[in-house]
Amino acid sequence: MGKSQAVKYAYIVARVRAMKGKLIPKEMYPKFLNMDIPEITRFIGESEYKNEVDELGKKYRGTDLFEHALNQNLALTYRKLIEVSQNEANYIITEYLRYWDIWNIKTILRGKFSGASEEEILEDVVSAGQLRYRDLLDLIKITSVEGVIAALSKTPYYPALSGYKGVLADIENNLDKLYYANLIKAGENSKDRFFLKFLRTEIDLKNLKILFRMKSAGMEREEILKLLIPGGIELKEAHLGRLAALPFPEFVRALEEYSYWKAIAGVSNDLTSLINIETQLDKYGLVNITRISYYYPLSILPVLDYIVSKKLEVDNLRIIVRGKETKLPEETIKAHLVM
Repeated sequence: MGKSQAVKYAYIVARVRAMKGKLIPKEMYPKFLNMDIPEITRFIGESEYKNEVDELGKKYRGTDLFEHALNQNLALTYRKLIEVSQNEANYIITEYLRYWDIWNIKTILRGKFSGASEEEILEDVVSAGQLRYRDLLDLIKITSVEGVIAALSKTPYYPALSGYKGVLADIENNLDKLYYANLIKAGENSKDRFFLKFLRTEIDLKNLKILFRMKSAGMEREEILKLLIPGGIELKEAHLGRLAALPFPEFVRALEEYSYWKAIAGVSNDLTSLINIETQLDKYGLVNITRISYYYPLSILPVLDYIVSKKLEVDNLRIIVRGKETKLPEETIKAHLVM
């Protein structure tokens, strides 16, 4: 990496290191398993989530307070990254965080499709992308799927939405493909090979999750191929075509040829739970970005490492609280945590 490139990233990396130091330590998660929900809420109310818990505590209680506090903190944290970054770093971070626009659009459309209340939809949105909280509130107030799509006609997401014919899965898949196609373009425009390598690995992991889900559901090859996202680093188009065609047991054996096999080898004998597979793939993704960011400390990678780690912190807290609320066994909750 050239000196000028390193200098460009020095400030944002220093900020991110300080922010990462405030993440909840891994050793706390087993302790959370021994606490009840009010105790966990008190703990996060004395941590980086204090402002959100204090503010939202006037309106919400119990798990509602927990959910809203996590989402608001995540949104504000990611917005801070956009505000303190400049030039190329700002461009890449902004494009990567459009994930949350995609998440929110899917959440709102699903809510409208299923007849969920405005409050239920609001609980799951995270205003960390380019669509602001006001924008999301306006979309949530619209009563139909078609109305929401029409309201998004002037956004970059409309090309993925305009072909809606009553099947939400189709436009959700279009949104994912649009997001990753634009991200690859952003990586190529910035000529940031580190970002591109990270991104192409993320696409592989997403495609593996899709393959496991669809093959375990008995879906045909051609239907699976429509869902897969182009641009992976190991799983090129020909590889995906071959994997999609194989019967489930042979598909699993074929994965031994790829570096991702080590992530799922430990649970490959028990493929009855897709969540176990997806958890292991998420752990692989976290270990991968943490490792490569260590080797390239003055690049976009430490920022991406923090973005991934922060999201997983929120996911882990949510898994613990939802698990406790539904009285899941402690071992089941623990198995779903990504640390």
